[in-house]
Amino acid sequence: MTDPGPDAARDALADVVAIPVTPFTADGTLDTKAHRALLRRLIDGGVRTLTPNGNTGEYYALTPGERRTVTELTVEDAAGRASVLAGVGLEVPTAVAAAEHARRAGAAMVMVHQPVHPYVSQEGWIDYHRSIAEAVPELGVVPYVRDPRVRGETLAELGELCPNVIGVKYAVPDAARFAAFARDAGLERFVWVAGLAEMYAPSYFAGGATGFTSGLVNVAPALSLGMLAALRAGNYGSAMKVFERIRPFEELRAARQSADNVTVVKEALAALGLCRRDVRPPSHVLPEPVRAEVAGLIAGWPA
Repeated sequence: MTDPGPDAARDALADVVAIPVTPFTADGTLDTKAHRALLRRLIDGGVRTLTPNGNTGEYYALTPGERRTVTELTVEDAAGRASVLAGVGLEVPTAVAAAEHARRAGAAMVMVHQPVHPYVSQEGWIDYHRSIAEAVPELGVVPYVRDPRVRGETLAELGELCPNVIGVKYAVPDAARFAAFARDAGLERFVWVAGLAEMYAPSYFAGGATGFTSGLVNVAPALSLGMLAALRAGNYGSAMKVFERIRPFEELRAARQSADNVTVVKEALAALGLCRRDVRPPSHVLPEPVRAEVAGLIAGWPA
């Protein structure tokens, strides 16, 4: 994909940022045919930003080679019709190598998964992201913030050091904290992406977000895009109608500390005949009664 430039990359974040699932075959390997079909369905449905190797894509359950394949397939299928924000992470050398691979593959941006190290200082958080951002100065870089201990001032410092840090995927479940964090970091400096998807998008848009991530979009692109259109128009009533429609589905995903977050999405896709329901440990397929519940919840949803 041709480098879209910083303005186009920022525009791509102010949208529905889809996190595609990673389908598997019966023998547990990547199902590249189903993967391409799902990507084309998203793009044909109007999705313009794709994040291969996100959490809904089972990032932590994939091998390094599989993550590279997922990035390459996504860039190929986007083919100028969508921007690619490739997920990278783990220790610094692995994250840097993945970012450099994403650049070679043709991605426009990288999303940096939150560091999984148990001991994260503010200064170390900056050093971690700076190492990645400076390795790929041509790419937009988007930190994924899930830790409420990360301060807005810390992000502001990273932005001063690395101009290519252009946006933030903010996934702390606290709308007031988000609004304060965005203002401490620089509301206009970064593109703010509500990283907890549709259920938090209305409240986060009120605080300054202009895009949101989505796993549900794999199942029903029209619902996610409908919420985005309503939020862009400031029509919170219409956005909340989408919220009410998807709430039972999203609550199933969030139950038990999001144990079935990916599993519910894959079950819905299996019910639609689009891919197998298989997930990798530590996720697990749903029991039969819950499978039927998922199928019932999505009955009548638009494509």
